[in-house]
Amino acid sequence: MARAVLSEFSLARVQENIARVREEIAAAAARSGRDPSAVEILAATKYVAIDQIEVLLAAGLRTFGENRAGELIAKAKRYGDRARFDYIGVLQSRRVREIAPYVHLIHSVASSSALRALAAHPPASAAGILIEVNIAGEPGKAGIAPGQLRSLLAEAPCPVHGLMTMPPASADPQASRAHFRALRELAHAHGLSELSMGTSQDFAVAVEEGATIVRIGTRLYV
Repeated sequence: MARAVLSEFSLARVQENIARVREEIAAAAARSGRDPSAVEILAATKYVAIDQIEVLLAAGLRTFGENRAGELIAKAKRYGDRARFDYIGVLQSRRVREIAPYVHLIHSVASSSALRALAAHPPASAAGILIEVNIAGEPGKAGIAPGQLRSLLAEAPCPVHGLMTMPPASADPQASRAHFRALRELAHAHGLSELSMGTSQDFAVAVEEGATIVRIGTRLYV
């Protein structure tokens, strides 16, 4: 069952949640000898009503991630002068033309057809892209196999800054560690610096393993 859109939450609650997430990022960064300022919080807003973006802006958030093209476009049209909107959902090549004028960074490029669409319709921001990797090799899951990365990089019509992954679902954050580490090693082997990995349940582990972007949803709102 789809989760209901979050149409109401308070500024004070969001600010409190952001502070706690930042504390956890700082602690995780310290454990791994990293600078916490090198980790960006991307607020995943799939279940956030468009009017409530105003609350997130007031709380100090400026980077939002959308899973659906229509929602990204609508929110970027209203708030694009004060925030950036990244696309984090499964990327269909036919959607590239629609989101290109509004998207800052696409996290989920995973096919030659998407790259061809990007060649014809590059994002207006010229921020580049991330390649999504199915690092655990889960059947039916979005993302390329690690062994396909070199050929996809060769096809890319715009800068590839790094990689993104979503590890297998687990109630134990530590279960994600090996997958995050494998993504970091894959990125390093190809000279890529950005790592979009870690969500509300496992972002601290992702930071320990090198995440530069963590995609946080419900931890910010509830």
